[in-house]
Amino acid sequence: MDEEQYSSYWDYNYSYGNFLNESNVCEMGNYFVFYTHFTTVLYTLVFLLSLLGNTLVLWILFKYENLTSLTNTFIMNLCVSDLVFSCMLPFWAVDQSFGWIFGEFLCKAVNAIFSIGYYSGVFFLTLMTILRFLSVVSPLSTLRSQTQYFGSLVCLFVWTCSILIVIPEMIHTTVLGTLGEVSICDYDNLKWKNMDIYLRNILFLISFGIIVICYTNILIILLSSRSRRTHRTVKLILVIVVAFFLSWAPYNILSFLLTFQPSTCQYEKDTLLAFHISRKIAFSHCCLNPVLYVFAGVKFKRHLIRLCRQYLPCGSDEVSSPRVGSQGNFHYEDASIY
Repeated sequence: MDEEQYSSYWDYNYSYGNFLNESNVCEMGNYFVFYTHFTTVLYTLVFLLSLLGNTLVLWILFKYENLTSLTNTFIMNLCVSDLVFSCMLPFWAVDQSFGWIFGEFLCKAVNAIFSIGYYSGVFFLTLMTILRFLSVVSPLSTLRSQTQYFGSLVCLFVWTCSILIVIPEMIHTTVLGTLGEVSICDYDNLKWKNMDIYLRNILFLISFGIIVICYTNILIILLSSRSRRTHRTVKLILVIVVAFFLSWAPYNILSFLLTFQPSTCQYEKDTLLAFHISRKIAFSHCCLNPVLYVFAGVKFKRHLIRLCRQYLPCGSDEVSSPRVGSQGNFHYEDASIY
């Protein structure tokens, strides 16, 4: 795509999103030439890192961990959510360079699968928070006796809800009219596009509100304990929550602001540029959780070392141990990869 096509692509993309008249379109092309090339490289890199990291987490879970644990069940599904989300990034990487070249069906499918990955990830993170809150507040509760069947039902419910939420998006997403050789995959109606943005922001605020309330109470309880293990748990909890908030909050806020008519051309440019930067940060979150497990999850780090010693020529697997069975003797906290 040459520079003139970049200009047409961005001018059309933004003017369609806000239903501006042609006379009011703010020239954006030169403003985003570097951004477009950067996005293609970034999305490709994030996809590869997410594929490697989340696959590694799944491998460790299946090899070393107790999969009847609800926490591990949710972590496993969170990894799948990140993988589903990240596997759509190559399509957007190509779209940034050539426009949408994949046709009507993939336009609907890619957007739908992308959103399913996002919503399921938010839901599983919220469920992990609630579960952790209940296990800390009531450590002698029946949570530790819940079966894998119960966890499977909860996960099925989450995936079903995520799919139902994106049905309107799948119906109203289409390939818009072309400019030269450039096609755009977007909503066919501004009303549905704004409704999607509002729904995403509402669910984000509800989920984050639950997370803040639960983890505030968790921190109050755990900080009163002198156990080094509980303080390690506090550290990982804080890292995951802060990373989630910093990754997605700016993107959701700016996407909401873009539903309003811009006041000046410079405001339009600055807001749109900030939105696209925040989107890159938000989309990169899918490869972040495995990194957080390595740096803040002591147990995961230990499993990773075992895996390296077993499969890499760096020593024997002297510390390797079999997966803890469902009938093994372990504390509820030990059932988690944390």
